[in-house]
Amino acid sequence: ESDAGDYTCVCGDEQSTASLAVHALPVLFKEELKSEEAHEGASVTLSCGLTKEAPVQWKIGPKVLKTSDKYQMRQSGTTAELTIHDLEVEDA
Repeated sequence: ESDAGDYTCVCGDEQSTASLAVHALPVLFKEELKSEEAHEGASVTLSCGLTKEAPVQWKIGPKVLKTSDKYQMRQSGTTAELTIHDLEVEDA
């Protein structure tokens, strides 16, 4: 999108100008989340892959998760990860 704008070709006193519009592609999941099973007290990491770099938000039901001692979120390029520490039965 940052390449959009007016481009001009100049030759001596003559010039020609054209506008370039760049339409962003939607962000899609190229790697979906996979269901996991883990033991109480353990940690588990969930990850997903996107078609391009974009911010993600992690939720459990309608509740948005925030980084804490329990929830660790990491994003590297197009891969997003959520690690849940000290699992409890209620985390299912």
